[in-house]
Amino acid sequence: MNNGKNTIGQIVTVILSVIIILVGYRAAVGSEGVFKGDPSGETIRAKVIRITNVESSNVTGDAGYSMVYFKAQALSGRLRGKTIDVMQEIDRTYAFSPRQVEQNDTILVEGISEEGETVYYFGDYFRIAPIAILGAIFCLLVMLFSKAQGFKTIVSLGITCLAVFCVLVPAILNNKNIYLWSILICVFITAVTLALVSGFGKKSACALLGCLSGVACAGIITYLTDKFLNLTGLLEEESIYLYRLYPNDPIDMKGIMFAMIIVGALGAVMDVAMSISSSLWEVKEKSPHITKPELMRSGLRIGGDMMGTMANTLVLAYIGSNLTCVLLLISYNANLQQVINREIIVFELLQALAGSLGMLLTLPLTSLICTAIYYSDKNEVKSNGAD
Repeated sequence: MNNGKNTIGQIVTVILSVIIILVGYRAAVGSEGVFKGDPSGETIRAKVIRITNVESSNVTGDAGYSMVYFKAQALSGRLRGKTIDVMQEIDRTYAFSPRQVEQNDTILVEGISEEGETVYYFGDYFRIAPIAILGAIFCLLVMLFSKAQGFKTIVSLGITCLAVFCVLVPAILNNKNIYLWSILICVFITAVTLALVSGFGKKSACALLGCLSGVACAGIITYLTDKFLNLTGLLEEESIYLYRLYPNDPIDMKGIMFAMIIVGALGAVMDVAMSISSSLWEVKEKSPHITKPELMRSGLRIGGDMMGTMANTLVLAYIGSNLTCVLLLISYNANLQQVINREIIVFELLQALAGSLGMLLTLPLTSLICTAIYYSDKNEVKSNGAD
């Protein structure tokens, strides 16, 4: 009976989540759109049929300029099924010059109007299909190994992605209060994920409160530490472009840093909170005579064993995602002090430390919450001196 009620509650949670995301999207976007690029051109997915001509000039070693002419079959858009003439410009003086197209390559073609006629240029290689296949394999394996629980995990992951990309991102681009919206998104993601994955009950409630407490600690640490670090939020070239997007009312780049830290730490903190809550629930169920102090100590011991690997997870994730930047800074700076003092490195360290501190504080906070909720005074039984 309880399982039936739990399933109904989870279905209702999914429906309400979709409604909340739709409402959040409208509130975040308002009358503005999300994609604000120039809509005058068109993008077509196409398949290369054959190369018709290659013109090269000033070719010296790896340098030089080439113009590749080829025919491609449109796979999308108004020209779907038709053959179009496409050009690819290759300037080998640039480090990121793409390779020359080959027969059967799937590409994106950009149609640009020139003197009343549409000219088609090579845009980029089409990469969505391979990554979609990999994602499908991931979902299939999760459901294969975890069955119904795996399906719930996939649904919660989908809702998480929708919340971030359909609500938080548009809110930032439309210059909403980043601090408020990032906090709301974290609360929403945590509540929905725990409700779907763990159901409704004391165990999920404790994990929810513990997770939000840990994320709040990470956010407070970030906000207070920023006062001493003199960060600008302009970490890289993309940050500068984003800052200049609205010259009269620029986006709060420091707010984006805050959102990056708490959203980045949310997953690990949620994992810690759920693990502690679930472990202590099992301890209480298997040892009904355990006292509150003993349960609290059990939570701290379990958390202590978890903390070493979880801290490494955060630090290694941040280092791995910015390894090229670290290598470049080390190559171009004279000493270690210059590298560490760079804002982008300081920010990465702040992310790792604030997230790790948030996780660390989640351990005792979740243990304390579990001890308070799992027991009431009338149910607590003395352990008769047993340690």
